[in-house]
Amino acid sequence: MLFSSIPFLFYYLPAVLILYFLVPGFLKNTVLLLASLFFYGWGEPVYLFLMLGSIALFWGCGMAMGRCKEQKWKKFWLIVSVVVSLALLAIFKYADFFISSVNAVTGLSIPLLRLALPIGISFYTFQCLSYTIDVYRGQAAVQKNPISFGAYVSLFPQLIAGPIVRYVDVARELDERTHSWDNVALGMRRFMIGLGKKILLANQFGELTNIFRASDEKSVVFYWIYAIAFTLHIYFDFSGYSDMAIGLGKVFGFNFIENFNYPYISRSIQEFWRRWHMSLGSWFRDYVYIPLGGNRVSRGRWIFNTMVVWFLTGMWHGASWNFILWGVLYGVLLLIEKFVPAIQKLPAALGHVYVMVMVMIGFVLFNAVDMAQAAGDLAGMFGLAGVPFLTQETVYYLGSYAVLFIAGFIGATPVVRNLAWKLCDGKVSGKVMAILEPVLLIGILLLCTAYLVDGSFNPFLYFRF
Repeated sequence: MLFSSIPFLFYYLPAVLILYFLVPGFLKNTVLLLASLFFYGWGEPVYLFLMLGSIALFWGCGMAMGRCKEQKWKKFWLIVSVVVSLALLAIFKYADFFISSVNAVTGLSIPLLRLALPIGISFYTFQCLSYTIDVYRGQAAVQKNPISFGAYVSLFPQLIAGPIVRYVDVARELDERTHSWDNVALGMRRFMIGLGKKILLANQFGELTNIFRASDEKSVVFYWIYAIAFTLHIYFDFSGYSDMAIGLGKVFGFNFIENFNYPYISRSIQEFWRRWHMSLGSWFRDYVYIPLGGNRVSRGRWIFNTMVVWFLTGMWHGASWNFILWGVLYGVLLLIEKFVPAIQKLPAALGHVYVMVMVMIGFVLFNAVDMAQAAGDLAGMFGLAGVPFLTQETVYYLGSYAVLFIAGFIGATPVVRNLAWKLCDGKVSGKVMAILEPVLLIGILLLCTAYLVDGSFNPFLYFRF
């Protein structure tokens, strides 16, 4: 079930909200758990068993570690949780990739498993791992209530697309959280903004990328239009979903961490990754990079640690060579920035151009179905694909989507947010904004509903992860 769908917006969410706020406090986690399991099982009921198994496994490992007096037995249960969870990822997400790679290298014909990928498995597996690792480290208390732990793992606002919420960040709120109309209002405002980003911007850019794929009259300019459109599409798609998740969390009394901070205003690749998918970056930092030694090691080992993290970042996103190379590309770019002082000293404008060109190249690689398509797209962008520089069709689509691109460029910066804050702080403008804001939010909801009723293009990229 998509957040940006009629069933969710007008049936599921209102029903859950009514039930949640009617029941007494001690039943709220139960309602969240049952509602989340229903939400998850909507598309693939069979994988509810996998979800329930994961909840039981990690809750049981946490309980076992809590009872252990010897460190070696705590470590044993940690290893059990890590091995089993990574084995599940390997089977459901990576098995066919490994088999295909072996077949390609050896000439064998090992049959593929062809298992459907459980939605959100990468997200909730990382959340579960953060729990057992933090319990082992003594940074989190054992959650003895299986209902509360199940609600944490399956919490539907961030279940399928993050942000990756660590147990330590919501442990207190699982047991005792505050509800207020102010939080509900703030949460629904954030949800509506995310919904607008998803349907009114991301979906439209996504439709343009599909038009590019179907076109028989590609040009160098059209390749670049495609790269820009997909770069904006994935940002508004993913950040819009994160906004909706954070907003819903606020409604239910949870304060989820931010996941995006206007990454497209960055002036270096390092800054970009401090602003993009921040929950994933911090997860790899705290549970992979630092345990490997971080940067407090020899230069050679630091380079190794960096590349391991970025190799795994690529692997996390998908079982395909283009995802792995996408991750490795960022590892290399970060090392170049570290060892080439000239890049660090670029003027702000040039630094920004450099970052955006590298980001677009990376996302072209990210979005390709295979390496052949990725190579063809990159060749087309740099005039090596034997296509004309400009065609009449390219001019048509450039003109047709010009307003959307302008809206996307502005929306990817904090300009609108800062202007809204400034207006809200004014004595007169603040009163005007207090009236206009609900009108604008209702307008966004109505417009989004019209698009959904019309059956407009409405995919979600991060379902594949």
